[in-house]
Amino acid sequence: MRVVIAGGTGFLGSPLAETYAEDGHDVRLLTRGLAPGEVRHESGTGAPGISRVGWNPDGGSGPWAESVSGSDAVINLAGSSIGGKRWTPQRKAELRDSRLLATRSLAAAITQAAVAPKVFISSSAVGYYGDSGAEPKTERDGAGGDFLAHLCEDWEAEAHKAARDGTRRAIIRTGLVLEKSGGALGRMITPFRLFAGGPMGSGRQYMSWVHRLDWIEMVRWIVQTPDAEGTFNVTAPHPVTNREFARALGHSLRRPALLPAPGFALKLVLGEFANSILTGQRVVPAHAQALGYHFRYPEIDIAFRGIFGD
Repeated sequence: MRVVIAGGTGFLGSPLAETYAEDGHDVRLLTRGLAPGEVRHESGTGAPGISRVGWNPDGGSGPWAESVSGSDAVINLAGSSIGGKRWTPQRKAELRDSRLLATRSLAAAITQAAVAPKVFISSSAVGYYGDSGAEPKTERDGAGGDFLAHLCEDWEAEAHKAARDGTRRAIIRTGLVLEKSGGALGRMITPFRLFAGGPMGSGRQYMSWVHRLDWIEMVRWIVQTPDAEGTFNVTAPHPVTNREFARALGHSLRRPALLPAPGFALKLVLGEFANSILTGQRVVPAHAQALGYHFRYPEIDIAFRGIFGD
């Protein structure tokens, strides 16, 4: 297969690309580090392996779109890190542009391709549902009303523009992806190792999480499953409260989980972004389960045993 990945060098895209390459597939990573249309094979990734393709995600197509035409899968993971900086007006604009323009470019490439790609998978996030308390949310529920919810709604709308006969489309609303080598969990471990870990805010807010291996396997499952179309919550089937999460993490690290991080302190440090930590969503993967996807790590304790060992 030829698999095209936008945002293929990050915490999720890199292991996904490596997995496809190890299985002998032709992987094309769209990057702004090369001139649009320039192709450079990554040494050590075998043949056909991984190649970087220069692109300019400005909302339109370009010479890079040759990789999209006739591909077996186009996977859109492009977007600046949500939690990297305080949400100033400029940062909010960057978060929106990095997602909307990249998705718009891919949609343009797909609709204009000489040969339609077989499947287009585009990212979104469980932030789509807004602050929903303890109410379970499935793919049938509507969007919330905060910044992240509006961002996800607009992001998904751009993906829907990739309407093309012969191209199956899927939106993936990803939760908190767990793996100790990076991502949010990598940052959470440090205070626990220093005996200063605990819940954040009230601890009652729900966290919708997924082990990174399940995330990779579900994306690959969507590519390979003809009936996998529409929206998918990429989260484990058993979300937990923040307090339960902290307790399970502390247990896995053999550390206490007693010192809460007060909400006001998080807001002082993180600004508006703290609201996404202090509120939550109880999201369940109803669509994937209905189509028969089976999780390797369905519960938080099992996931942490897989990550840290027993």
